[in-house]
Amino acid sequence: MSNTWLRYQALPSFESFVELAVSINSFTEFLIDKGITALHHASHQLEQVTLTLFNTDVKHPLPQDALDDLNERVLALGRMAHTHATATADLADRRHDLQCPTAHDLRISQTWLIGHDQATWSGLQAQLGYFGMNSTFITWDQPLPESAGVAPLLLLDLSCLPEAEWSSRIQTLRQRFAMGQLIGLGVHSDFEQLQQALRAGCDNCLLEGTPSHAIVEHIMELNERHDQEAYRVLIVEDSKTASHLIRRTLEENQIVSEVVNDPRQVLNALRQFNPDLILMDMYMPNCTGVEAARIIRQHGEFLSTPIVYLSGETNVALQVDAMRLGGDHFLTKPFNPVFLNAIVKSKIERYRALRRTMYHDSLTGLLNHSSGKNTLDMVLSSVAHEGGFLSVVMMDIDHFKQVNDTYGHPVGDQVIRSLSWLLKQRLRKQDILCRYGGEEFLIGLPHTDAEQAFAIMDRIRQDFSQIRHPYRDRHFHATASGGIATYPLYQNGDSLIKAADEALYQAKHDGRNRIHNDED
Repeated sequence: MSNTWLRYQALPSFESFVELAVSINSFTEFLIDKGITALHHASHQLEQVTLTLFNTDVKHPLPQDALDDLNERVLALGRMAHTHATATADLADRRHDLQCPTAHDLRISQTWLIGHDQATWSGLQAQLGYFGMNSTFITWDQPLPESAGVAPLLLLDLSCLPEAEWSSRIQTLRQRFAMGQLIGLGVHSDFEQLQQALRAGCDNCLLEGTPSHAIVEHIMELNERHDQEAYRVLIVEDSKTASHLIRRTLEENQIVSEVVNDPRQVLNALRQFNPDLILMDMYMPNCTGVEAARIIRQHGEFLSTPIVYLSGETNVALQVDAMRLGGDHFLTKPFNPVFLNAIVKSKIERYRALRRTMYHDSLTGLLNHSSGKNTLDMVLSSVAHEGGFLSVVMMDIDHFKQVNDTYGHPVGDQVIRSLSWLLKQRLRKQDILCRYGGEEFLIGLPHTDAEQAFAIMDRIRQDFSQIRHPYRDRHFHATASGGIATYPLYQNGDSLIKAADEALYQAKHDGRNRIHNDED
């Protein structure tokens, strides 16, 4: 982004200003994805100022006052980015190594809970601790020490503060911890209170009465942000010049793209590239965009893939027909690159959200039964090609029916969620995590032999047994057992799952709360 600003200053033109606007938009989207709040706010303000100048009627170079304002905003954002990078540079990722995994600690940010009575939040602090997020309690009258750093996670009990003090208290914390996350707790659901807390500087609020497990889940989502797979767009455009321009625009926003110049090759490209979205020119030789879209929609696997038309066509009636015959959106040429990226990203986000509901379990967010087995087969094929190991674990919660009968199904659901959270925190992004059914989990650990798998899973088993699950005014513990089977001793997914399930049965037979390795 800084480089594009320097290029514009050296050669001010509409084209170089377009490049600047796209790079600022890309950086803003990146910060939103990463949850870097203060940087996002500053970048978003810069983006808004830039877009107001994004007009072919504006002459370049820009007026001096506009240049000075943009320059100061770019420099300020650069200083903030440098501060954030310096503050987080020493946060080493301690997840176990891809080739040689071992049990490990969690990577978390520093967490502080600010309130009036620590006893009110002792249960929440205990639950955070189980998942590696140790929080320090201080009262509103105590200042946060310098050891709080520059980017802590601050949990603010607003229910114990007079509402008249909210703004000043939150603003003071926001100014000191511009890089931190501020979450208001105990806020009423009425519009005015929420507006006041959010306007003062809270990133979000959790309403009064939100149970501890829901607060923990929200905080864990902040702490477990992973790089998601890059967005993928298939460009169907016969003009090589136009397709190059579109591709360059998408690449500015880290969107991966593939170009098809002949629409008759679109089905092969869809199967090979597996895009999240199709950008389709309306008028091409041999085949129109509408005809191509109708052909695509004849295939069940592509029914929900978004199709966005790009065309110079301004006839509204024709646009409506194009949408009716398989399209999802219509952009006219010449297109605004920032708007194009916004449309593409919003469509892909909704498409991925739809796919997530299809392939993931609603209670835990893990893969569901069928998608877990399919993923295991794909990973196994890759591991077999590379000549490595793949350990499969079947794990379930001991005496789970008794938990449901004693404490009720909502509490039982929370026990299931607790184990799923622990698995997500302790395992790698490339590991397979699947809720196989009920209280049973299927886990795949690529590039992990039986001994390594045992060390990892036994640590998780021990830590799960220490979690205090709240029930009314008391708590209880639950345990889990697991069985391990490893490729290449077993050659396919079904045999691995069967062997791991038999090992799990053996662990149950031997007394539960243990991990049994099939090779033992």
